[in-house]
Amino acid sequence: MTTRDDSLQMPPQLYTTEGEERRVGVELEMHGLELDQLARVAARKLDLRVVDAGRYERLLCGDAAGDWEVELDFALLKRMGREDREPSSLLTDLGETAETLLAMGAEPLVPVELVSPPLPLHRLPEIESLIEHLREAGALGTSSRLRYAFGMQFNPEVPDTAPETLRDYLRAFLCLHDWLDERAEINFTRRLTSYIDAFPRHYALKVLASTYAPDITGLIRDYLIDNPTRNRALDLLPLFAWLDGNLVARYVQDERVKPRPTFHYRLPNCEIDRPGWGLKQAWHDWLEVEKLATDQDRLNACCRAYQRHLTDLFHLPGSWARTVEMEWLS
Repeated sequence: MTTRDDSLQMPPQLYTTEGEERRVGVELEMHGLELDQLARVAARKLDLRVVDAGRYERLLCGDAAGDWEVELDFALLKRMGREDREPSSLLTDLGETAETLLAMGAEPLVPVELVSPPLPLHRLPEIESLIEHLREAGALGTSSRLRYAFGMQFNPEVPDTAPETLRDYLRAFLCLHDWLDERAEINFTRRLTSYIDAFPRHYALKVLASTYAPDITGLIRDYLIDNPTRNRALDLLPLFAWLDGNLVARYVQDERVKPRPTFHYRLPNCEIDRPGWGLKQAWHDWLEVEKLATDQDRLNACCRAYQRHLTDLFHLPGSWARTVEMEWLS
């Protein structure tokens, strides 16, 4: 199923160095639909079939791009849900009771998540259409309850893995972070969850320096020394684990880090119940990173300006976001 939506812009680099159309995965966290209900609604819209992958996980199969995933976003319950239940005994019954109580406690707080496979860029409009369909089915997003901390995440495939390319994307993100954060209007609960923190100032200054030109191992090691965590608005652990899993494992032992050749952008809210909400704003905001990263003169000038801002002891809160808005967007 392919639809056309000319309002969704595309990045300046549409293809990888191998000549393949770049792909992007999208993750949507929500409430209001139970696991099986979400799986059925999405499968009907996408013309896919539902397959059980555990008590708290479903696969939507039949897409040429790969399987879609529907899951309760709770690692412990997912692990428990993949285990076969033994014949009834006191120990088994206690274990089932504990799992049931855990699931009941998680249900009001933990989102169900829909995860697309890596889709060719031209298929992004399908996500817009799916979001509208899920909204009509009763999906709820970040702002529907104070306690909800639901996000939408993008996984754009990297155009290439040259260290200077990845450094420039990182530089562009650092320069635009304050503006992106302001645009995303992150709610209080999401900020408390510690999944989308900014990069440390000293690390930003290191990467922004005009003399910073590491090889790929140096780029990864520098990142891991200052950011041994998934808790970043732009999480590069999946990419770096794909490039050098052994090096990443020395600093981070977390089964949730899944190696893949993508930037993992996790800042936007998921406002799926809001009429008219979709990919467009958050996706176009991300494209400003792509455009800045591939415009060398503008990127170098922006890096110098942001370095001055970071070393200015008297800058006002929010001032850099306003500067970005006025001077550094495409």
